[in-house]
Amino acid sequence: MSRRLLQLVIPVTPERRMFRIHDPAVDPDAPGGPLPPVGALISTNREQLWVGSLQEDIDVRVVLEEWDSAPPPCSDAWDEEAKASIYLRGQLSINMGLAGSAVRGLRLGGGVGDYSVRVYAGNRDQVTRRYAALFDRHRNPLSDEFQQEKKTLEGLERYLVQLWRESLAALGCGPVAIARLRSRRRRHGLTLSALSAGAGRGRRGLAG
Repeated sequence: MSRRLLQLVIPVTPERRMFRIHDPAVDPDAPGGPLPPVGALISTNREQLWVGSLQEDIDVRVVLEEWDSAPPPCSDAWDEEAKASIYLRGQLSINMGLAGSAVRGLRLGGGVGDYSVRVYAGNRDQVTRRYAALFDRHRNPLSDEFQQEKKTLEGLERYLVQLWRESLAALGCGPVAIARLRSRRRRHGLTLSALSAGAGRGRRGLAG
């Protein structure tokens, strides 16, 4: 049974209608990044996952979760879903462009390796329609009435980002097992990937 290791609920200010999840060692503004997710929920490369938003002036709500294995699907509660894989060195950042970082260097329980990611989105079209309607009702977007109604839309567009280390899930490594693996790594100079490879060889040997 899968277990959730962490959960963060954070406001995010999209820049150019997206926010970017990446390994902290990677500069998301450097050449070679993913293509902008225009007309798509996500766009990825090896170390980055860019999530498309329909907003530029309104904050969205992001729930970030790490699990020890694949969590139960929850697509019925959301409008859109996308899946990807990303390589992380045990930490994660969420970049908002000129607005800075919503999350910087968040330490992950799964350590270094490839992470499976599910991204769910909700209320994207609803917020876009309601924001456009504000301009029809109020001529001046700087008026108090406009700004008060705009605040009611903050966080209404929402996202759920779930990630987990697939190799650890295959070994049946929950939070306690992960801690034990790290303890062994410190004592013997082993990496988690080396331990995983050794476990795989052991299973093949028994099968033979």
